[in-house]
Amino acid sequence: MKMYLYNSFFSAENIEILQDSFLPLLKGVLSYTIPLTLISFFIGIIIAVVTAVCRISGIKLLSGIARVYVSIIRGTPLLVQLFIVFFGLGNLGIDALKFEPFTGAVIAFSLNTGAYASEIIRASILSIEKGQWEASSSIGMSYFQSLKRVILPQATRVSIPPLSNSFIGLVKETSLASTILVSEMFRKAQEIVATTYTPLLVYVEAAAIYWVICFVLSLIQERIEIRLNRYVKT
Repeated sequence: MKMYLYNSFFSAENIEILQDSFLPLLKGVLSYTIPLTLISFFIGIIIAVVTAVCRISGIKLLSGIARVYVSIIRGTPLLVQLFIVFFGLGNLGIDALKFEPFTGAVIAFSLNTGAYASEIIRASILSIEKGQWEASSSIGMSYFQSLKRVILPQATRVSIPPLSNSFIGLVKETSLASTILVSEMFRKAQEIVATTYTPLLVYVEAAAIYWVICFVLSLIQERIEIRLNRYVKT
């Protein structure tokens, strides 16, 4: 029975389907999955830094706004956020912006990444000893000068491992963009399945590609962490 399943899965017809579907899936990765991940993560990190600084600023208004933003994003599913951005904004009269699916996905993923990453960055900043703030203040640095020149560089090293995990997670989460018709890899897989009627075969191939991408990113993450740890006093 096992041999029959093996032979049927790796039949000549299935091998041909795998070969024919590989390039469209790879095109989806290069054209949409990777750009969507990179752009969303970059914008998300900017949002995260601003949000984290607002949370620790001590200014109640800014801290409150940041707290509500993080609470809303963390308390609602990413899929719902995608739908609100792409389908819901039209009901608010924002049709003039003419959101493309890719643009809507970038907005949703950036906001989502920004909320989660802000907590990582905030925790990293708070992990720096208070003496660092006091030392920089004693030589005449302002609050923001201390934050920029002393605190953030140290917090960056602390935050890189969890932020790297967030980046890898974002690669997989981009598959949700298929629900708003972004032609990333999973959307390509759905289109192929609609014509070949081989869901198990094609989806396993897509999963394998996701795994390879995440595996390579994990190796890069390990190398970065090893390099950073060279400068840590033990």
